[in-house]
Amino acid sequence: MASYDLNEVLKKRAAQQAKAGADAAAQGGEVDLGDVSRVKVLSPGRQVFKRFIRNRLAVFGSVVLIILFIFSFFGPILYPYGQKQIFYKYDYQNVNYALAKENTGYNGYDVDSAIEVERSVANAMNSNIKKMIETDMQEMTVVGKEGSYLIRLEIPGVYTLSSQELTPVCSVGNTQVKVGTWSMIGKTFAFDVDEIPGVAQAAASIKGASGSFEVDGQEYTFTKGAKPKTFDVFTVMDGVVYTGEEPGGEFEKTIEAAAASGESEITVDDVTYSLVKDGGNTDVYKAGASQVARVYTNYTVDTFETGLKLPDDFRASALMAAAADGSFSSDGKDYTIREEDAELVIYDADGREFAEMTPFSVRRYSGEDTMSYDLKKAITAKVQEMVASGEHTAVLNAEIPVQEENGAYSVDEEGNYILNETEMKITQRLEGEYVINCDQINYVIDMFAAPSSSHILGTDGDGFDVLARVMYGGRISLMVGFIVVIIETILGVILGGIAGYFGGWVDNLIMRMVDVFYCLPSMPIMIILGAMMDAIRLDTYLRLMVMMAALGLMGWAGVARLVRGQILSLREQEFMVATEATGIRIKDRIFKHLVPNVMPQLIVTATMGLGGVILTESTLSFLGLGVKHPLATWGTIINSVSSASAMAHYAFIWIPVGLLICFTVIAFNFVGDGLRDAYDPKAKR
Repeated sequence: MASYDLNEVLKKRAAQQAKAGADAAAQGGEVDLGDVSRVKVLSPGRQVFKRFIRNRLAVFGSVVLIILFIFSFFGPILYPYGQKQIFYKYDYQNVNYALAKENTGYNGYDVDSAIEVERSVANAMNSNIKKMIETDMQEMTVVGKEGSYLIRLEIPGVYTLSSQELTPVCSVGNTQVKVGTWSMIGKTFAFDVDEIPGVAQAAASIKGASGSFEVDGQEYTFTKGAKPKTFDVFTVMDGVVYTGEEPGGEFEKTIEAAAASGESEITVDDVTYSLVKDGGNTDVYKAGASQVARVYTNYTVDTFETGLKLPDDFRASALMAAAADGSFSSDGKDYTIREEDAELVIYDADGREFAEMTPFSVRRYSGEDTMSYDLKKAITAKVQEMVASGEHTAVLNAEIPVQEENGAYSVDEEGNYILNETEMKITQRLEGEYVINCDQINYVIDMFAAPSSSHILGTDGDGFDVLARVMYGGRISLMVGFIVVIIETILGVILGGIAGYFGGWVDNLIMRMVDVFYCLPSMPIMIILGAMMDAIRLDTYLRLMVMMAALGLMGWAGVARLVRGQILSLREQEFMVATEATGIRIKDRIFKHLVPNVMPQLIVTATMGLGGVILTESTLSFLGLGVKHPLATWGTIINSVSSASAMAHYAFIWIPVGLLICFTVIAFNFVGDGLRDAYDPKAKR
């Protein structure tokens, strides 16, 4: 007897019915209501889809969204420019071409790099030289923390700084002197000077960490000594107090007179002494050997060959030679230097003029030394005429190198610059400082360029391509919308599902939380959060994540209330009684049986909420509270032309972005309306 499998028999029967129904439909016959093929045609999913595509506005919204997604996520792959790529152009404009000024500061050059000059002494050189000029001093001794230095005027405008050996001799004036040390242990007084009667007896009464006492009308002070139970005793002496060997003879009278007259150096018995003022007294040192460490000058070097680079030791060697015999060598070449008309002229070994050193500097406005010698001299002469006549502006016709469209200087066949005559305007900006303006081609950021074949939507104020930023901005704006809606939906489904299923105190607690979140002022909170992120200088991408999380946390309340209301009506139906009878876990009852029945409403709510989230993000970015520059969003792009005049002049930047925001929000609303009508056709009636 043959055995039959019931499942196989049913499958075979269903296949035969489906074939018969298809044949009947093809021949225009009627199909039985119980036919399998008819059941497939009437499936809920296909019915929802057919109702959705019958809605023309919903189809239009879907097409718009598909185009926007392709534009935002695939467009940047094909477009050659990036969102942070800055574009430049060559523009013919009036610029600050050069700066001419009288050198008042003194620059130092190493003569002997082996001698290390204290930083405090080097930093004070300009002020010390200024003091020497004002008091007509030829030399000045400066004592640092680690050594002493001699500043000497060699020739006008040239000063040398030498490391000098100084031996302390004495102090003139009110000088604090250590008398000795009192020991509490042995009750003894060790004098550092000649014994003074009565001091040891008075020191026996010392109490406390510091203080003072008098002996024969002379005041003495004491402080704790280096060893335990000891005190150092000091007093102030007027006159000459020797710290070394006494020279004898007329030295004391001579040194007192020199200190009173403010002299810095004197010679007594063929010995040179340096006097250094220190507050109310003058320290006297015996001057020893000195060695030049640096040379300082307010001269700048102008070579006759334009842009010639000089060896490192050239300036120092030339200045030292100017103070000596005038001959020097640098980089294996011999030179001579002579003073001519308040300038130092340098000649090479063949007697040809090589360079000159002048206290008046003419350089490109950027500080580069790329101007020709003749142009420098012409500007200098014109400035001198202005000073003589008391004028503050002047015009000079001069020749400057011609620039090509790419900004490079044009040269002839021999490699020389091709010159073009231009009008330069010289304007006095400060005392002794002059700015020279003229027309020149500059390589500048291509800001607010009009739409063209290179930049379809032009460029913005930072030189970014607007179309590229619109594409990348669409990515961020759409991504923010979807992530925020996903966060809202997840939180809303979980809390709304729990509240609707359990009811009672659980429902009451969650609904009160919903009420609290409904009452939160979202915009002020985002303003405060944006200010906090600005204060801590949060990373741009981390800031974006924080903003999405904040928007999601503040928007879940509506979804929770929707889910809770739907579940309250569904939990009493028969299929839920069946889940309880079969022992299905509570988690599965909520999220596998109740929540899927709420999905149509969730999809509609999420779709219609996407547009609102994108508007919120654009508003926050426009106000500077959302995503920060240079990361592009549609809101930040509009923010780049936020002023009234910018909006009027650069409509090609904000109008396309504004239209995209409008189309996106409207498209999401159309799709949401279409889904709502497709899931619940009765609501449309």
